[in-house]
Parts: sequence; C-alpha cells; structure tokens
Amino acid sequence: MATTVLIVDDSKLARIVAGKTLAALQPEWERIEASNAQDALEILRERKIDVAMIDFNMPDKDGLELAAELRAIHPTMPIAVITANIQDEVIARAREVNATFVSKPLTEDGLRGFVSGAALRLRSDGA
Repeated sequence: MATTVLIVDDSKLARIVAGKTLAALQPEWERIEASNAQDALEILRERKIDVAMIDFNMPDKDGLELAAELRAIHPTMPIAVITANIQDEVIARAREVNATFVSKPLTEDGLRGFVSGAALRLRSDGA
C-alpha cells in the first residue's frame, strides 16, 4: 500500500523543495500539499495520510498547533515540524507533541533521519 505524505507550508516554493527532497529519499511515497492548517485538516478528513511534514511559521495557526491536533487524531503518525526557527522553546514544544524537529533549509541529510524513522514506524505499525 502506498505511503501518503502531507506537506503543509504557506510557501509554494517551500512545498516544492520539501516535495523534491522527500522524493529523493522516498520516490514511491505520494505527496499531497496544503498551504495552511485549515486545508491540511480538510485533507485529513477526506483521505488517509500516513506522514505529515509541517512548516512552523504559518498564518492563522502555527505548525506546532497543527501537529498537536494531528497527534490527537492520529497518535502514531510520524510528524515533522520544519522550520528555520531554531529555538530551544520550539524544539521543546515539538517534542511535547511527539513531533520530529527538522531545520530549514531542508536538505536530504536533514530529512533523512525523519524519513527513515517514519518508514520504520509505518512498517512496524502495518506488521
């Protein structure tokens, strides 16, 4: 069964970069984009999402608020919060919602650990 990743970022360019970076690591994973938290929640109501990659700085609702909502709905979903805002408070808040902190600019090396862990968790959940 295909793995579906939701990429949430208010920047179209950032979504393109995240999609290309993810495709380099997991080319078979399907990528779906949302430009804000509301769109992301709508997509989650309509279809099965296996993994979420969420920007921190977005209008209306930040990525950690969205990550907390996703965690409540999907307790085992691999979630990455992606941001250039590398502050201890942001990292600590990501840990509180059991999300992986990934720093921008997004690179294959930077995303590799999260993607490997997500693949492993999905395999073990499906077993």
